[in-house]
Amino acid sequence: MIDEDVSRRTIALSMRTGKLTARVLAYALRAAGRKIQKERRAHQTPHGRQSVKKLMAHGAATNSIELTGAPKEFDRVARKWNVDYAFYKTGPDKYLLFFKSGQADAITACFGEYSRRVLDKAKTDRVPIREQLKRAAAEILHNPAHKKERVKEAAHEDR
Repeated sequence: MIDEDVSRRTIALSMRTGKLTARVLAYALRAAGRKIQKERRAHQTPHGRQSVKKLMAHGAATNSIELTGAPKEFDRVARKWNVDYAFYKTGPDKYLLFFKSGQADAITACFGEYSRRVLDKAKTDRVPIREQLKRAAAEILHNPAHKKERVKEAAHEDR
């Protein structure tokens, strides 16, 4: 068992060099390590937000939900729940949210928190700053600037 494990981790490295120095050997080993890491990353499945094509390539069954609004707000919530999902734009401000069927419970909880955030944001009566600036500019144009009157104070009689 141990011999199999050791032999599986053994790699063969061949190179042609005029003089084999420690620097050349270290460079070759680093290059081999980079290649191994690249292969390993290619075989890992992505997590979080991804394209629909990558999500379908996972091999798991997928479901979808219609989503209206900004997907950026959903991204913030979904990162916390660690779910795999993808957006497909169907129209202006309308998206289909694809997710793995195995993560349906996590998506339901995530979607509940997202909808709570959207409703809380809608309840606030805060006026955007640009709108405030537009209103102030319109008010200034509507009301002409009044001139400051300079009045000299009456001098005291006893002076």
